[in-house]
Amino acid sequence: MFLKSRWATAAIVLVGVVFSTILLSAEKKQGVTTLSNKLISYSVPEKPYMVLRAAGVEAVIVTNEAVDDDQLPGHRAGYSGVGRLSHRERPANLFVPPYAGLNYEHIHDGEPRDRTILFEPRNAPMELRRIDDRTVELYQAPSPHYGLESCLRYHMLDDGVIEMTLECIPRRDTFEHGYIGLFWASYIHQPESLDIHFWGTTPPSTVDGWIRGVTPAHGKLSTHIGSRDRRRFSHADDFPLTLVFNRSHHQFRDPWYYGISHGMAWVQMFRPSDQVRLTQSPSGGGAGNPAWDFQFFIPRYKLGECYQMVMRGMYIPFQSRQQIEKATAPHRQALGQRLR
Repeated sequence: MFLKSRWATAAIVLVGVVFSTILLSAEKKQGVTTLSNKLISYSVPEKPYMVLRAAGVEAVIVTNEAVDDDQLPGHRAGYSGVGRLSHRERPANLFVPPYAGLNYEHIHDGEPRDRTILFEPRNAPMELRRIDDRTVELYQAPSPHYGLESCLRYHMLDDGVIEMTLECIPRRDTFEHGYIGLFWASYIHQPESLDIHFWGTTPPSTVDGWIRGVTPAHGKLSTHIGSRDRRRFSHADDFPLTLVFNRSHHQFRDPWYYGISHGMAWVQMFRPSDQVRLTQSPSGGGAGNPAWDFQFFIPRYKLGECYQMVMRGMYIPFQSRQQIEKATAPHRQALGQRLR
């Protein structure tokens, strides 16, 4: 009886350790990337990409360099992040092949700028840093105009979920309105539906429910804010990035959403403390190729201070809303969300 009890206790502890590992990996803490922690060792591979694999999911993390080989045929320069995302249930790339998902797209301050400045993350050189078999970083030195130094860490968890951590440090006081605006885009390849789904409300109604995010055109009703997000960011009337400040009629209650493509769900989940905004375009990647995006703002930034944002992306076969809620629950909880 004593042995059985001891082994039972050990099993419970082991399960608790595994679950705690999932939870702790998303806690807000500094020193996560090589930008803020110089003690982390890394190597720089010869190729500008690295393949991460776990639980039947395969993700190719790539810099903004052009690639044309078996892993990333026809990948265009200017697109970084997840160049290819596949699943054993669907080997084809979720993302538009020449482009990417979780693409680091914009640094902005709400003012009209030259296109090369508005798309600095696409144009400034990146360095690929391999940490281990399931962890890689994209480092970008202070960008030419804004002077934002950044590092994006992609870590694949045991269940194939990608955890992306941004750490960035403003090195120059170049943001006109006192905030930093950052934008990521995921270009989806020919899904059967262009729409996204999230739990929220449509004011003035206060009744929560599932919202089907539909946007009529690029830059129209494109951005959904959180129900507790009261922030206003000054910007020029002729600011050309129309997706950024064009709000929809909806608000989300919890910072996560999903879209469906060829029987698979692509779920993006965020920490409430990061106050992200959800953005979409019906044609961001071309006709029939929507962009399922998000934004992160840093208000009242301070020079030399390290800022952090964490999100997780899950790619799984879609069965039902209830199945998606259940599958994502541990990850949403790990990110600090309250479960309904």
